[in-house]
Amino acid sequence: MSDIQLFDLEKGSLPLLVSVPHCGTFVPESIRGRLTPKAQQQPDADWHLERLYAFVTRMGGSLLTATHSRYVIDLNRPPNDESLYPGQTTTGLCPGETFRGDPVYEADGDVDSPEKSERRRLYWDPYHNALKDELARLRQRYEHVLLWEAHSIASVLPRLFDGRLPDLNFGTQEGKTCSPVVQAAIEEAVKDYGYSWVFNGRFKGGYITRHYGAPDNGVHAVQLEMSQAVYMDESYPFGYEDQLAAKVERVLSDLLERSLGAISRLSSGDERILP
Repeated sequence: MSDIQLFDLEKGSLPLLVSVPHCGTFVPESIRGRLTPKAQQQPDADWHLERLYAFVTRMGGSLLTATHSRYVIDLNRPPNDESLYPGQTTTGLCPGETFRGDPVYEADGDVDSPEKSERRRLYWDPYHNALKDELARLRQRYEHVLLWEAHSIASVLPRLFDGRLPDLNFGTQEGKTCSPVVQAAIEEAVKDYGYSWVFNGRFKGGYITRHYGAPDNGVHAVQLEMSQAVYMDESYPFGYEDQLAAKVERVLSDLLERSLGAISRLSSGDERILP
């Protein structure tokens, strides 16, 4: 176990929690020495999202960001490591392959069951405890809250999907994890931005969205899997593109504002789906 903290949590006053479970790149030395050179470049990290979503705390929302790499533990996978997309290629709780199919570990370095259980205890449990506690805190203050799962991924990954990914990929598990009022607000807003988008396409929401999204209990979860081409250089060393990112930041801010507007209407008893 390293001295670096496992996550950063900045608590806000709005009924909003943005969770960023894949932005971390830190790997403890005991694990790093087993990674292949390609895996050490962190090609599957959700690069720079902690920077892109920094505005959330300024607007008064809560922001939870991971510090450790998904190669240490994937915080958006079920604790029992079952597949979220049966029959489709995906990666597990302690990935042995990158999204492109390259090995994460050198020969004989894969994670066995006891090590996986220990990593889950050391790294997975604390993040989810923090997430649950923050949602509970917000629910004490508000009847309805928004959990926004922030993700990004390379725009072209033939092993995972055909062609080029839309710019903005929203997941609500086919409408199960949030009220139709919230989803409609996002759909109405996203038409104005000039980005390609889809709801519940290749990405329908990972474990966090599916597990914590409970609109009947006042928690409305939405995952946004964003194409990295819209805000960064997709080739190593994965640089941040300031002009592109500034444009996307304005879009993200507007999406969250409009989603919070829908949350406010729900709290006041207004369940109309507004154009």
